[in-house]
This record gives sequence, C-alpha cells and structure tokens, in this order.
Amino acid sequence: MAKEPAAQTQKSPSAVMPLEFEKPILSLERQINDLVALQETKGADYAAEINSLRQNLTALLRKTYQNLSAWETVQVARHPARPQTRDYIEMIVKDFDELHGDRTFGDDKTIVTGMGRIGGHKVMVIGHQKGRTTDERIACNFGCAHPEGYRKALAKMEFAEKFGLPIVTFIDTPGAYPGIGSEERGVAEAIAINLREMARLKTPIVCIVIGEGGSGGALGIGVGDRLAMMQYAWYSVISPEGCSGILWKDGKNAPEAAEALKLTSKHLKELGIIDEIIEEPLGAAHRNPRAAADTLERYIDKTLRELKRLPVEKLTDNRYDRIRKLGTDAVTV
Repeated sequence: MAKEPAAQTQKSPSAVMPLEFEKPILSLERQINDLVALQETKGADYAAEINSLRQNLTALLRKTYQNLSAWETVQVARHPARPQTRDYIEMIVKDFDELHGDRTFGDDKTIVTGMGRIGGHKVMVIGHQKGRTTDERIACNFGCAHPEGYRKALAKMEFAEKFGLPIVTFIDTPGAYPGIGSEERGVAEAIAINLREMARLKTPIVCIVIGEGGSGGALGIGVGDRLAMMQYAWYSVISPEGCSGILWKDGKNAPEAAEALKLTSKHLKELGIIDEIIEEPLGAAHRNPRAAADTLERYIDKTLRELKRLPVEKLTDNRYDRIRKLGTDAVTV
C-alpha cells in the first residue's frame, strides 16, 4: 500500500469546487492558508498554530474518507478535478502516440486510444475521456461514447494483439451515448462485439475503473484478465439516478439507490466482481493526482509482469474462467 501523503492545503481542487461533505475540510484549509499568509506578510510566528491545524486537517480528511456513503463515493468519482484518462496518460504513459478513427464512420473523442510505455512495458492505452471545459465536455459527450468509439477501441485492440502489445483500459463513463444517431449506428452491437472479442484477444488486458463505471458503456472496454478499481470509483449496471427513476419514478432517491446497488470498490471486491482496489491518496485522487498516478502506475507495472509470464493459451483460458465465475464466490454484504 502506498504511503499516505500529507494533506494538501494550497490550491486544492476541493477548495475550488467543494463537495457538500467536504465543507468542514475547506473551512480548515482556509484557516491554514490565512495564517500562512499572515505569517508571510507580517512576519509573525504562527508555526505552532499552523502545525496543529494541519494535523487536525489530516485527521478530518482521514475520518471523512473512511466513512463515505455510497452516494458520497459517487460524488467523489464525479468530482470536476478528478484525474481523467488524458491526465493519467500525461503522468504515467511515456512516448504516447495517439491513434484516431474507427475506419468506418469517424473519430469519437470520448474514447482515447494510443501506444506508449508504462513502467517497462510497451502498451496500447484505451480510455474514456469526459473533458474539463464545457466545450471539451460537449465534444466528448460528457464521457458517453458512440458506437464508433467502441469500434475504434476494438480496432486498436486488434492492432495490439497483432504486435504483441498488452492492453490497458481506463474506464470512466456514466454509460454509452443513448441518442438516436448512436442507436442507428449500432451502439448495442458495437459493445456486444467488443465483449466477445476482448474475451479472446491473445494479449494481456488490464482494465481499471478510474472514475465512473456505468452499464454497457463501461463493459465495452472492460473485459480483461484483471479488473481493478480506484478506491473512490463506482461500477454498476446503472447509475443511482437511473435506478431511482425506475424504482421511485424520480431521481430524488439516488442516495438510497446507490446503497442498494453495492457499487463501491469495497462492495465489489467483497462480491468477487473486481480483483483489486487501488488505494487513493488522502482525500481522494482530486486532491493529489500525482500520488494517485504513481500508485496506478505501480499496479499496472506489477500486474503486467504477472500476466506476461503466462502462455497465451493459459492467459485466454484464465480470462474465460474469470468471466464465467464473476460473482460466484461472493459473500453476503
């Protein structure tokens, strides 16, 4: 487990866009920053007070994030400052060369694909991108891919198989795009074909839910030899709001739906759906993206070394068995 970093008190993303349960944390951060500024401008010595407040901040962060509800976890996974696929590519993928298009319809900006190096491994990277600014989010359909995105992903996976490159996927989507054009171009078929083909690709596949893992949109790049989740990500057949709309006819009961769906990394590990939880830094990845990226890189490097030792036939047999056994070893939660 990675060493827990010290609490960040300056330029924290949560200070810019605080979640409701983070407001007491933000208040402490402001007190610390005010004392630091006062000490710098007036030359007064507030070191003891600042140190005490920082210790309180670290304790409050630890207590808060150890006791998140499922709905609060969903909010963390959606935090505007949470690292996305392109952020992780920039931080951990060396010599990244992006590849575009599905050779059929177009280039879906929601799905990022390309070759690079993670640790000592040459890999094919595939991931969802939501975008940061309004224009980027519109261009990326807020992380909801069209069928051409999934066809692009599969084309690059087959390329990786041909040249013996392991595949690493970063899952971060509320679901596939549900519009008319998407349906007309066969989004359901595109996802189904990806499920079939990923199950038998003769190269190692590591899938990681870095934020949201919603429905078939997540599954479309989520079949592999290992499925891991970042600690404060969520992964489910439907979003809490969608579940609430079905069961209660509106979205007001999303918190209750989130609890019922058992969508957190802890629940899914206990249910046997995921293989590993990737620990996030104190206060979650949006507070310290670099530390989160370092932990993610170590996990990928270690896992690929393990998978590369297996003969191809054993690799695909194990993958098939893993898929068939999903959830069968679950404990009651």
